[in-house]
Amino acid sequence: MEKKDIKSMTFDEIVSDFLNISEKKYRAKQVYQWIVKGASSFDEMTNLSKPFREKLSLIYEIPKVAIETKRISSDGTIKYLFKMPFGGYIESGLMKYKHGNTICISTQVGCKMGCAFCKTGELGFKRNLLPSEMIGQIQEAEKDLNAKISNIVLMGMGEPLDNYENVVKFLKMISSEDHLNIGMRHISLSTCGIVDKIYKLAEENMQLTLSISLHASNDETRKKIMKIANRWSISELIEACKYYIKKTGRRISFEYIMIDGVNDKPADAERLIKLLKGVLCHVNLIPLNGENNANLKRSSKNCIYRFKNMLEAENISATIRRTLGEDIEGACGQLRAMHIPKEV
Repeated sequence: MEKKDIKSMTFDEIVSDFLNISEKKYRAKQVYQWIVKGASSFDEMTNLSKPFREKLSLIYEIPKVAIETKRISSDGTIKYLFKMPFGGYIESGLMKYKHGNTICISTQVGCKMGCAFCKTGELGFKRNLLPSEMIGQIQEAEKDLNAKISNIVLMGMGEPLDNYENVVKFLKMISSEDHLNIGMRHISLSTCGIVDKIYKLAEENMQLTLSISLHASNDETRKKIMKIANRWSISELIEACKYYIKKTGRRISFEYIMIDGVNDKPADAERLIKLLKGVLCHVNLIPLNGENNANLKRSSKNCIYRFKNMLEAENISATIRRTLGEDIEGACGQLRAMHIPKEV
């Protein structure tokens, strides 16, 4: 009999399961509390009898996310390469700020989206991660750091909305008071723009921050660097974003990688201003990581600041993302590509 992944189960699901195997509700609470603490085996659950632990181990498993290697940057950023319990390797990044520790987690092993500026897409898509594997990234980083993580960004390997059901379940689990209790306003989800799933996410009415990987102000340019642009136009994407804002009342963040000669000209900024005028949003300008694609170059510092100033002159909030972890293969897919060149 295939064992059940108990770490991917909600408390109510465990209660229902335990009743079916003639165990009481309080037992479910005991086990659930151990799982939330990060227990990796039933033997660690010392307040349970040995016969009960043995019974559980025959029915359930607690998937273990393991640190394969890690790199520590001169700026304090930590990059983890994790070995996944159900196959594959993924990356997570840990950033230390004055306001707390932020982890950038992966939601898939690989990615289908194939964006020109991202290393992950070159490695191909393997599979979706389960809630337990996303939770495991947080718990293992906390153990390694010996400190709590206060903010989560779903901006690592994979497209979160392409793994919709698992991601939404994960978000609801970790934000609940009896789990990691990380509030939705401390969670950001980044998507390349799967329009139908943005509408669906809006109906969940979760108070997280939605980040849109826009990276261009017209369809022609966006199609050159993002395959998803062949499925949905920018106008369709912006309409979905407006619906999301209307339903949730939350400001959207538009991510915009600055690529020399591709999307960084004054005309690009002018088109972006027209697109976003009146939209409750913030623009995050991201200097391209030069290691990701030999054919693309980072915009000059002067060019990036000019772009930012043009947006702000039209009352569009904009910041330039501080580059972190460049000395440790900090961008998505770099560390995995270096250590696992041919993943089985």
